[in-house]
Amino acid sequence: MDLNTILSQLEADDEEEIETFLRQYIRENNHTFSFDQKEESLRVKLCQSVLAVLGRKVKPSCQKTCLETLRILSRDKRVLAPVATREGMLILGGMARLNAGEEGDDNQKISQEDTQSEEEERVVVEALKCLCNVVYNSPAAQQVSVDMQLVHGLCATLRTARTWHHEVGLFTLRLLFLVSALRPDVRGVLIREWHAVRLLTEVLEHTLDVSWVGPYEATRPDPQALPMPAEDNERAMEALKALFNLTLSDTGGEEDDHQFRLIAAILRHQLMLKTETEEKTEEAHSHAINLLNNLPVSCLDVLIDLPVQGGQEIYGGRNMDAVQKLIDFMEKRMDKGSNYKEGLTPVLSFLTEGSRRHREIRRYIKTQVLPPLKDVKIRPEIGTTTRNKLVRLMTHVDMGVKQTAAEFLFVLCKESVDNLLKYTGYGNAAGLLVARGLLAGGRGETQYSEDEDSDTEEYKSAKPFINPITGHVEEPMPNPIEEMTEEQKEYEAQKLVNMFDKLSRQNVIRPMGVRPDGTLAPLEETLCDPPEDSGSDSD
Repeated sequence: MDLNTILSQLEADDEEEIETFLRQYIRENNHTFSFDQKEESLRVKLCQSVLAVLGRKVKPSCQKTCLETLRILSRDKRVLAPVATREGMLILGGMARLNAGEEGDDNQKISQEDTQSEEEERVVVEALKCLCNVVYNSPAAQQVSVDMQLVHGLCATLRTARTWHHEVGLFTLRLLFLVSALRPDVRGVLIREWHAVRLLTEVLEHTLDVSWVGPYEATRPDPQALPMPAEDNERAMEALKALFNLTLSDTGGEEDDHQFRLIAAILRHQLMLKTETEEKTEEAHSHAINLLNNLPVSCLDVLIDLPVQGGQEIYGGRNMDAVQKLIDFMEKRMDKGSNYKEGLTPVLSFLTEGSRRHREIRRYIKTQVLPPLKDVKIRPEIGTTTRNKLVRLMTHVDMGVKQTAAEFLFVLCKESVDNLLKYTGYGNAAGLLVARGLLAGGRGETQYSEDEDSDTEEYKSAKPFINPITGHVEEPMPNPIEEMTEEQKEYEAQKLVNMFDKLSRQNVIRPMGVRPDGTLAPLEETLCDPPEDSGSDSD
C-alpha cells in the first residue's frame, strides 16, 4: 500500500478509517524485516503520525492496531528517531502501564491487578513488544528509558507476577533483560534501589511452582507429573536471562549469600524438571547453567546437600541427582559436535569449579568421566566414551574450548600431572602443561585429599609398555635402518641435519628447553640460566 495514502488518512479523526488502512499495511508487512531505503523518510513520518494517534484518546482496538504498525516499523533502526524521544517513550510506557515513576495521566498508571478487557490486555502486550524492539534497536531509546526510570515501572510490574497473563509477563521480563543487558550501568540501580534480584527470584519461584521442605531444599518433582507447560518455561527462561545480567558482579554480604543460595536451590529444582520437548528442556538447562556460573562457589553445596531427600552413602550422604543432570547435559552438547564455545564451555567451567571446591562432586564426576583404565591399547582420543570426547577437545582449534576441557580433566585428576598423562597422554596434555608451567611434572596449586590407588590390574601390568606421548601401548615398529648399509645411514643422517638446519635458519622451528620452573624457553636462554644454588662454593 502507498505510504502517502496511509499518512493522509492518519491526519483525519475517523478511527475506523485509520484502523482499516493500518490493518492493510500490517497484513502486507507482517513478515517484513528488510525495508526499502527509498521510503525511509515516509516511514519516519508514519512513526510520527502513529504516535500522534496514540497520543489522542482513541479506543483500545485503534490503539492495538497503531501499536502493531509501530512494532513492524520498529524493526528498522533507521526510522526510530520519533519514537526514541521522551514523548514517544512516555506514550509507549503508558500503554504498557510502566510509567510508575512519571507524572502524567492517571489512566496510564493502572496496575496489572486492575481488571482489563482482553482488548486492553492486547494493547499492553503490543506496547511491551514495541518497547522491546525500540530499546534493542536504538541507543537513544536506551538512554531515554534510563532517564525516565523505566526500570522502576518494570520492577513494579514484577511484584504483580502472580496475576500476569502469559504474554504480559513474558515481554515484561524480556524488556528487563534487554535493558539490563544493553545498559550495564543500570544493573546496580536495579539491585540496590529496586531489589530486582529478589523480585526475579520470586518470579522464578512462582513460575516453577517451587514448594519448600527445608532451608534451600525444594520438593522433588514427581516423575509421573505432566511436563512443565511451554508458557511457564518461556517466562522462566526470560527470568533466568535477566538474573544472569544482574548477578554478573557479586556485591557481597550476608543478604546476598542468602539470595544466591536460594537461587541455587531453585536452579537445582529446575534442572530436575522436564518441559514438553527435549530441545526446550535443554535450552532451559543451558540458561540455568549460565546463571549457576555467576553464583559464588561457596553456594554450590546447595545442589548436593538435601537432608530431607537424602543421598548416597558413598558420597557422604550427598545427593548427586543434579550433578548427573549436568553431566548428561555436557554429553549432549559434546555429541552435537558444534558451537562448543557457547554451548559446552559454560557447563565444563561450572563442573570444573564444583569439582575443585567439593570433594564429593569431583569423586562422583570422576567415576562417570574417568573410570579406572583397563584397555590401554587404544589411543585416549579414539572412541565414544566421555573421556575420549574430552581428550579430543584438548586439541580443539578454539583456544578457549581446549583450555576449558583440559582444565576440567586436570581438576578431576587432582591437578596431578602424572595422573593427567595417564588418562590423556603427553601429546594431548602438552598445551595445558605449557600454560601452567608444569612440563617438568608436579601438581597444581589447589590442595586435594590424599591420592587413592584406583589403578586396575590391567593398567598396572601394561604401564611399562605405554608410550607416554600417545598414552597407549603401541605395537613394536620395524627398525627402518636395520637393513641399511653404513653409507646409506650416513647419507640419511646428513640429509636430516640439512633439513633441520634449513628449518632453523628460516625460523620455522626453534630449539627449545625447559626452565627450572617448568616453562618453555629458547634453548640458548635455558643453557645460559644460572643453576639454582646447590649449596657449594666455587672459585
